[in-house]
Amino acid sequence: MIVLGKLFYFILALGPLIFVHELGHFLLAKFFGVRVEKFSLGFGPKLYGKKIGDTEYLLSAFPLGGYVKMFGEGGYIEGGEVHTADGVDNLPAEELPLETLRELTDDEKTCSFAHKPVLARIGIVLAGPVFNLLFAWLIFIVLCMVGVPTVTTKIGEALKDKPAAKAGIQKGDVITAINNKPVNRWDQIAEGVAASNGQPLILSVKRDVQTLSFTITPEPRVSKNLFGEKVNGYAVGVASAGEVITEYFGPLEAVVKGTEQTGKVIELTFMSLVKMAQRVVPMDSVGGPIMIADMAGKMAESGGASFLAFIALISINLGVLNLLPVPVLDGGHLAFFLMELVFRRPVPQKVREYAQQIGMVLLLGLMVLAFYNDIIRYFVTRTG
Repeated sequence: MIVLGKLFYFILALGPLIFVHELGHFLLAKFFGVRVEKFSLGFGPKLYGKKIGDTEYLLSAFPLGGYVKMFGEGGYIEGGEVHTADGVDNLPAEELPLETLRELTDDEKTCSFAHKPVLARIGIVLAGPVFNLLFAWLIFIVLCMVGVPTVTTKIGEALKDKPAAKAGIQKGDVITAINNKPVNRWDQIAEGVAASNGQPLILSVKRDVQTLSFTITPEPRVSKNLFGEKVNGYAVGVASAGEVITEYFGPLEAVVKGTEQTGKVIELTFMSLVKMAQRVVPMDSVGGPIMIADMAGKMAESGGASFLAFIALISINLGVLNLLPVPVLDGGHLAFFLMELVFRRPVPQKVREYAQQIGMVLLLGLMVLAFYNDIIRYFVTRTG
C-alpha cells in the first residue's frame, strides 16, 4: 500500500508538469498554424486515445514524459532531396517517420513545422520549458496568498560567550529590527548579520513589554553553504526558537514574492548544475523516479502547501534542464535553430545526426546514473 501511495503521488506530481510542458509546445504550434497530429501524456503503448479535429489526444502507459507530434516534424522531400527536421521532445522512434517521403503540397507546407520560419520554430520549442517556469511561478504566487509558514525572530538560545549573550540578549527575546530596519523572519536576521561584514549592529529587541536596544559586533565564522562548501561569514551567536507563524500576502505582493522565489529557485538550479560539473556536488546526489516518488509522498504527508511547493520545484528543474544545449532536449533543438538563424541555413544533416547520437548517449547515461543511485539509496543501503 505504501508503494502504491507513493506511485499515486508521483503521478500526481509529475502528470501536471508533463501536461503543462506539452501544452506549451501545443499552443505555440497552433498559434503559428502548425498541424499537431498527436498530443500524448506518457510514452509507450496507448491506454486511451480520442481524435478531435486534426489531433489525436493520447494517454500512454509510461508516465515519465510526453510528446506532441507535429506535421512536418520528421522531415520531408523537396527538390528531390530528403530533408530531416529538428522537432520538439524526444519522440519514440515510431513517431518520427519522414512525412510519407513525398513532395508536400503548398497547402501542406502552410501547416508543416519544418516549413515555418526559424523564429516560429524557436518559439514552439521554447514554449515547453517556459510553460514549466510559468507554472512554478503561478504556484508560488498562490502559495503566498493562501499562507506561507514563516519562522519568527524569537530567540531560543543565546550561545554562551558569543557576542549576543555578552551584549545581554536572552532566550525568549524577539528581535524586531536590525539597524532600525524592521525584521519579522529569521532569515532576515541571518541576512542582516551576513551583510554587516563584521561591523557593529544595533539590534532592537522586544522582551516582555519592554523594547530594548543592543549594540553587537558579529564575529567571524566558517560555515558550509547548501553545496557543502566552506564559506567565511559572520555570526552573533543566537539560535531560533523555532516558532512558526503563517504569513499572508495580498495579490500584488504575492506576485512580487512569487517572482522572487521563482528567481531564487531558478538560480539555485543553475548553480547546482555548475557545482555538479565542478564535482562539488557528488554524482550520487542525482535522483531518479524512485527518489521523486519518495519525496512526493513525504511532501504530501506534510500538507498540501508542501506538496505544491515540491511540484513547483520539480517544474523549475524540468524547465531548466530542458533548456540545456544538449541534443534530444529542447535546448539542443534551440541551439540548432539559433545557429540556423545566425548562419542563414540549417545545420548540416550529418552534424545533427552525430549530435543527436551524442545527446542520446548523455541522456541515457544520466538515466542509468539516476536509477543506479535510486537502487543504492532505497534498496541496497536500507537492506545492507
